[in-house]
Parts: sequence; structure tokens; C-alpha cells
Amino acid sequence: VGMKIAADHYEKGLGKSLGFLVGALTLGTAFPHLLNYLSFDFSWKYVIYATSILCLMGGAMIYIFVPDGPYRKISSQFNLNTAFQSFKNKDFRSVALGYFGHMWELYAFWAMAYHFAQFTFSNNSESPQNSLLAFFIIASGLASCIIAGQLSQKFNTKKLAKTILIGSALCCILSPVFFVQDSIFKDYLYVKLVFIVIWGMLVIADSPLFSTLVAQNASAENRGSALILVNCIGFSLTILSLQFLKFSMQELPLAFAYMALAIGPILGIIALREKKSLTNSNLV
Repeated sequence: VGMKIAADHYEKGLGKSLGFLVGALTLGTAFPHLLNYLSFDFSWKYVIYATSILCLMGGAMIYIFVPDGPYRKISSQFNLNTAFQSFKNKDFRSVALGYFGHMWELYAFWAMAYHFAQFTFSNNSESPQNSLLAFFIIASGLASCIIAGQLSQKFNTKKLAKTILIGSALCCILSPVFFVQDSIFKDYLYVKLVFIVIWGMLVIADSPLFSTLVAQNASAENRGSALILVNCIGFSLTILSLQFLKFSMQELPLAFAYMALAIGPILGIIALREKKSLTNSNLV
């Protein structure tokens, strides 16, 4: 819904606006870890209470202060058939598949943020410092989303998204180098910290770019329906990726299990290479 609102307000510079929007989403995703750090001696229920109240406040603020955008195209209702027809457009299909590959990795990575913190600090305990690092691992994406949104104004958006996707795929593949018990970086805390924060930045930085490309390659009249469908498929894939990661963690040494997250980005990169050119390659 937020992406549709942004698309209704910005005909040009959509990548920049979505950079801030997805950056805010990223910070919101990280915030419960910060609350857990600040209220570590309290019940986990207080984190749920706090985030629920903030959600209600955010929804009320949008309802009161955010009007319909000037570029809004009114559609009578959600049309599933029309939304699926968007996939007949090769440009739309290419970026949608790239987005699906991105989503395979993203939420599984975020779900594992606390465990990554434990690996980084080489402990298996419940510790406030783990919650604080988990917050920074996810929240680092705020800066990368804003930067990616700014870069989309100057560079080819598809190539930029593909480059970032390659970077996050490499992080998945290289993760055992940093997380195996006898890693050469075992005693180099700051090296592990830098790696995991860079991964946290790359895993989300392409999200506003994909959202921009999906929005711009859907017809204006059916943009809302297309965005809903693509997001629903993307978030459904996160359930599968989490279950697959759980299976990998049971069958493989834990440090190697995270390589399973590379499957999505690799397939996304392949999907983006299938089409030689995309419309709206640069955002102005």
C-alpha cells in the first residue's frame, strides 16, 4: 500500500521516494530488536505491545495527513485477472522475477539477524548485545536504501539492482568463511562486524529499485493490482525460504546453511539477464 501511495505522488523521482519509504520500513523492522535491548529484563510481551501501538499511530497519521496523490488512477476494485496479465509484459515479468529472488533472501536474512549476532560474538547466549547488533544489522539497510534511491536518479536502475543482487548473493556464498568455527576471522571481531553489516545493507538496498521498476512497468490503471499481486507472491516466497533455511540448518553445518539464501538472488540475476533492455531504464 505504501508503494502504491508513493507511486501516486511521484511520477518522476519514484526511485528516490521509494528509497526513503523502504528505508523507513527497514528501520521499523529493526526497531523491535532495539526495544528488546532496551527492555531486556522485561517480558517479550512489552515489545509486542510497543510495536502494536506504533503501528496504530502510523496508520492514523497516514489516514489524517497523507492525501491521495496527483497521479492516482482510480480503479474500481482489485482485479486478479488484470494483475496476472501484467506478466505478459516481458519487462514487467523480468523485474518481478528479480524481485522474487530478492525476497527469497531478504526476510530469511532478517529472521536470522539475532543468530548472526551470536555468530559474530561467538556466543550462544541470550544477551542484550546480541539484540543491539541485530538492530544495527537490519537498520544498516536504512542508509543503503536511501543511497540506492539517490543513485537510481543517475544510473540505469535495472543494472544497479542487478549489481546489488550480485553483491548480496556473494555474501550468502562467502558467509561460511566468516562463520565456521575455525574461521581465519574467528578472533577478528571487527572484520566479522563489517561483513555482516555490509550484508545487511546489500540485502535490502535493491528493494526500492525493484519496487520502482515493477511500478513503472505496470500500467497506470492496474498498478495497484499488479503491486499487490507481486508483493503477495514475494512475501509468500519468504515462507518457503524460511522453511528451506530451517531444513538446511538441520541437514548442514550451521555456518554452511546460510548459503541456501543465495538460491533466490542467483535466480533473480538470471531473470534480469533474460531481457536485453527495459523501458524506464533511468529515472529522472
